[in-house]
Amino acid sequence: MSIVGAMSFVSSRAQVEPFRVMQILGRALARDDAILLCVGQPASPAPAPVITGAHTYLDTHTLGYTATLGIPELREAIADWHSRTYNVRTEAKNVVVTTGSSGGFVALFLAALEHGDSIAMTRPGYPAYRNALKALGANVVDVVCGADTRFQPTVDKLEKLNPTPRAVIVTSPDNPTGTIIDPEELARIAKWCEENECLLISDEIYHGITYGRQCVTAHQFSPNAAVVGSLSKYFSMTGWRLGWLIVPDHLVEPLENLEANLALCPPAISQYAALHAFGQDARAELEGHVAKYAAARDVLLRELPSLGLGRFAPPDGGFYLWVDVSHLTENSELWCQHILDTTGVALAPGTDFDPVDGKKFVRISFCVEPEQVSEAVRRLKKVMVDTTT
Repeated sequence: MSIVGAMSFVSSRAQVEPFRVMQILGRALARDDAILLCVGQPASPAPAPVITGAHTYLDTHTLGYTATLGIPELREAIADWHSRTYNVRTEAKNVVVTTGSSGGFVALFLAALEHGDSIAMTRPGYPAYRNALKALGANVVDVVCGADTRFQPTVDKLEKLNPTPRAVIVTSPDNPTGTIIDPEELARIAKWCEENECLLISDEIYHGITYGRQCVTAHQFSPNAAVVGSLSKYFSMTGWRLGWLIVPDHLVEPLENLEANLALCPPAISQYAALHAFGQDARAELEGHVAKYAAARDVLLRELPSLGLGRFAPPDGGFYLWVDVSHLTENSELWCQHILDTTGVALAPGTDFDPVDGKKFVRISFCVEPEQVSEAVRRLKKVMVDTTT
């Protein structure tokens, strides 16, 4: 073998933790009987007007590269939807369409942070933030959140950070806990960030999926905040890989230059199809999806306590339950593997979302048909009864 062939080219930036949810998903998909309560992927398809629109554009357009920031019509549609939904002025010039919100986060981190800058995020929190930031050379600062603050950050917690971080990520509804931050607390955090020259990054990709609590946008409290949105969750378009950023003026050009080099442009077919996601016909269909999530949630709220799984964060929005299993296991990863092997029910180990205390928790996703949740409970019941008796 040549010297070149024997060499290993793996950078230190690549040494990040695996996304264990995807590992569990891979094992689950190898079974014929799996019930996927491990991933945040709506079981429902994209709205019918979106699919019809996609067929039309495929038949009538070449679908080459688009403008880097997104086609003007979609930027306008997102700005109009955001303005109407939150009663806040949002302009199309501040909308950056991205290849999924994941691509948007990476571009935003690159545009706003220097190598070595500190950024605060909650623990538990979405692991891809932490892993992407580590790969980019940022310093992630944990804001440990528990039931006392509904697993959400507060100004009191941020004030204890020393030094003050360059940026703060707020996620509401949250992944993995499903909690929604109080509007008053988000307003206080936005003010604190402005006073401390700290960028507020508000992950709002689960907006639209709520259960009796109000969602507000950080843009209502600060024009300097960066808002992240997506068509994946409420709009049920995960595989279309389309998200957006709403950013202050000074970040638009840097993001355009970065995106032109990183991605050229977002997927063309997804952009044209997404123009139909914001209309009334699509909205009626999407609200039907939320009603199904609510029904699945109700099944879990009713049945989990009888399985010995009654300690969880209040599921205000999104489609997750963050469940304490510390009385059953000291290793949630191995426990989830055991549950999958014995029942075919795939749950997500908490170690993805909390590298310190996640071994005591699992995340249950309920963006599936309510009947599937009922079947999952039925399968779990015997195993859990056996485990707890």
